[in-house]
Amino acid sequence: MKRRMFIRNAGLTVGMLAFLNSKSLAQLLADPEFKIKMLTDSIGVFTEKGGTILFMLSKEGTVVVDSQFPDTAQHLIDEIKKKTAEPFKLLINTHHHGDHTAGNITFKDLVPHVLAHANSKINQQNAALKQHTEDKQLYPDLTYTESWCEKVAGEQICLHYFGAAHTNGDSLVHFKHANIVHMGDLVFNRRHPYVDRTAGANITNWIKVLEKASSTFSKKTTYVCGHAGTGYDIICKPDDLLAFRDYLENVLKFTDAALKAGKTKEEIIKATSIPGSPQWTGDGIDRPLGAAYAELTAE
Repeated sequence: MKRRMFIRNAGLTVGMLAFLNSKSLAQLLADPEFKIKMLTDSIGVFTEKGGTILFMLSKEGTVVVDSQFPDTAQHLIDEIKKKTAEPFKLLINTHHHGDHTAGNITFKDLVPHVLAHANSKINQQNAALKQHTEDKQLYPDLTYTESWCEKVAGEQICLHYFGAAHTNGDSLVHFKHANIVHMGDLVFNRRHPYVDRTAGANITNWIKVLEKASSTFSKKTTYVCGHAGTGYDIICKPDDLLAFRDYLENVLKFTDAALKAGKTKEEIIKATSIPGSPQWTGDGIDRPLGAAYAELTAE
């Protein structure tokens, strides 16, 4: 009897798989394309592809930090509209990279203002010109240079610029009442970072920026980072900031020692791990090592 039931069930399974095309099967077996996690009653994070998005719902309108890509931005917009009838009030960009700003265009005619650091706007314009994507951009119409603050409903939102790091236009976005800071790509949680020297990145100063962030915000602050390695969260604690600081220090230390040992750039970037930071694994180690080589040799 059991054997007959097994054969019958197996036959049904094969029949179902034959009925479904490959795309349908992939959709059936796949996880949801995007995820939303609420950190408070009104503040949540959206992840799909690209940099992490943070949003805040309020009676004065919705504030969004970063926009990923046009298709994923639309997913966010659709989900926000299910949660509130209030309009979008402000879109903030932590920096200019496409996985954080390409979705800006989807907010056109939906949000009255886009805000970013002055250098971030310049970098976005330069990148669009180089890539011939000027028609696909929604640039910031509001910029700042050192700090910017505005009260939205019961929340005080402040942007801070602590100097060149991942780029020369990285904003730390602080929701003061909730004590949440979106770090953008200033923190890659256990993932090798991209260091954009074409946009003024500087690893030595990046270390200082993380130290300043650690001393500026409290030990109870919740941090949102742009990217995380497999098995790690984009929600970070203060210790994670300092761990990433230590990682960057170890990148410079390893590269400096290799240079003094007479190693070439090609030899350095072939490394498979960073001594002292074993949690940073996977692809992309050549990015920080190549940037460190260029920085230390003034290339």
